[in-house]
Amino acid sequence: MNLNNNYVEKRLILDLSLEELSQILHSWGEPSYRAKQIWQGLYKNYRKNAFEFTNLPKSLRDRLSENFRFRSLIPGDYLESKDKFTRKTLFHLDNNNAIEAVLMRYNKRRTLCISTQVGCAMGCTFCATGQMGFKKNLSNGQITEQVIFYADQLNQTGEKVTNIVIMGMGEPFLNYDETIKALDNLSHPDGFNMGARKFTISTVGIIPGIKRIMNLKKQYNLAISLHSIQNHTRSALLPINKKYPVKDLLEACKEYVKVSHRRITFEWALIKGINDSIEHARELAKQLQMFKFDGSTLCHVNIILLNPTKEFDKSPSTITQANSFKQELENYGIPCTFRLDRGSDIQAGCGQLATKNVKQ
Repeated sequence: MNLNNNYVEKRLILDLSLEELSQILHSWGEPSYRAKQIWQGLYKNYRKNAFEFTNLPKSLRDRLSENFRFRSLIPGDYLESKDKFTRKTLFHLDNNNAIEAVLMRYNKRRTLCISTQVGCAMGCTFCATGQMGFKKNLSNGQITEQVIFYADQLNQTGEKVTNIVIMGMGEPFLNYDETIKALDNLSHPDGFNMGARKFTISTVGIIPGIKRIMNLKKQYNLAISLHSIQNHTRSALLPINKKYPVKDLLEACKEYVKVSHRRITFEWALIKGINDSIEHARELAKQLQMFKFDGSTLCHVNIILLNPTKEFDKSPSTITQANSFKQELENYGIPCTFRLDRGSDIQAGCGQLATKNVKQ
């Protein structure tokens, strides 16, 4: 007899919304307030198993343990930068799959960069995640679990998560439903209670996803991995540009800004000799004039030096060139930030640690 045929994997409790959890407990004959007790235990006290819920009767703890698993990600290797500001953790899943999440410490902020997929199908040539290809989507609970892991660690030193960026492994808009469910759970006032404006979703430019998030009418921030506004250059760096070319992408972004009244961010990794010239900055600035409304500029450009990978033979720009690029954008009235380097000494670029794990 094959015992595996009778094995049914327990559901991850973090995949449930509060409403779904309430319905299950109601079907078990439990009082309504139990759902909120469990929910707060998960999102405020970071309980790792049913038996840590000492405020619940033993019979309920036993039933929760029989029906649910409380963790699905196994923390593995981690790397910490020399300045202690950045920490990257590798999480193991099933079938030799792995993902990464990164904690970045700034002045008063504690920002997490989390993943939505194992690997990525977008094939961006400079990205380690794109180089490994697509493996699988994460569930909303697995997305949430990365946050809970770091929130628990920070809590032990009296700190807390202040911002969450969906900029890790994967393309969030190709796992749209699970990503939004995770954000809904993390922003729920009875749980983790993270304000919607503290989340930033990054996309390579999936136009249907941009329109869906626009119509959602939530206060989540949106960032676009742009990197070039020349179609031939962007298509070489980000193959998705062949399906959603720059002109159409910028028009979708403009529509998003008009409907949401939210400022949009454009990400630009400076690659020496590819997209870092003053001419590139000037061309970008002229295109972004469309985001000026009633005296306000509702866009922002984040520039960062390329995080090198072994499979991409180009080099990052110099700091001097980056400052010149930034200055040119500002000359045209486009707000721009030269983002502080975080974690280059530990290969904190998306997918680098996970790719190494898979190859091993």
